[in-house]
Amino acid sequence: MAPRANWKGFLRLSLVTCPVALYPATSESEKISFNQLNRATGHRIKYLKVDADTGDEVPNEDIVKGYKVDTDTFIEVTKEELENVALESTRTIEIDEFVDRTDIDPRYLIRPYYLRPDGKVGHDAFAVIRETIREMDKVAIGRVVLTNREHIIALEPLDKGLMGTLLRYPYEVRDPKEYFDEIDDVKVTKDMLDLARHIVEQKAGNFEPDKFEDQYETALVDLINQKRAGKPITPKERPRGDNVVDLMDALRKSVGGAAAETRAAPKKGAKKPRKAAAGQKEMLMPIAGKKPAKEAAAKKPAARARRKSA
Repeated sequence: MAPRANWKGFLRLSLVTCPVALYPATSESEKISFNQLNRATGHRIKYLKVDADTGDEVPNEDIVKGYKVDTDTFIEVTKEELENVALESTRTIEIDEFVDRTDIDPRYLIRPYYLRPDGKVGHDAFAVIRETIREMDKVAIGRVVLTNREHIIALEPLDKGLMGTLLRYPYEVRDPKEYFDEIDDVKVTKDMLDLARHIVEQKAGNFEPDKFEDQYETALVDLINQKRAGKPITPKERPRGDNVVDLMDALRKSVGGAAAETRAAPKKGAKKPRKAAAGQKEMLMPIAGKKPAKEAAAKKPAARARRKSA
């Protein structure tokens, strides 16, 4: 089942308009997540919204937004007042301009979304906008309101749809001088650059995401499976960083190591990473209590005993 749309409205280029829906292009739902538990009972921890002064629990309908002026002063803003600030971009992504992709500083990128026609109408208008952006080899810049905030969004063709990437505003990007000013001005010799360039050339390749495995996620799956099986957990030895004294010597050794990896690669072949999602589903379904009730009840005492012994 496709995920629910985060936003529905209209995409407009001058007088050309079509209904569209915006969907998240990424997901972290397959990652291992943990609940907080009471160590003594094994029960989940529950959070309550309470009054900071009285300690009394406050129901959701009595909670309003407030802007902090000073320690004890807040300006209360109601939901109705926020709705009155509604912008045109609440319902429409208006394309304001077209820019070159290289003009967008990577620091301004937030997260990607998929944009597609909403319903059975407007496909022709959507295709005109999409193909115009594709033919011009540009990125369309517009605005969209998500979670009550207006965002800049960059639109570019992707297959039969559009990919929209939210962009930060300038005030959200920190000045690099605050971090880089104290870096020493080091003069790198030509010999060092030649050796480093040789390492890069030996390791050059194409970016293929399927080659990479989330090793931490895999280790979490293995850890939880071992604990479920009642196996002892032995900590792995942490790698120690060598104290490099001679930079040139380190570069020469790196060149030799990179060359050895290059020669060995064709013999070993490409290692296919284990898909974390499949491993998680095998492991998580029993833990999440999705087995039949009878089977879950039969295994509950054993699971509790293992938790106390872990």
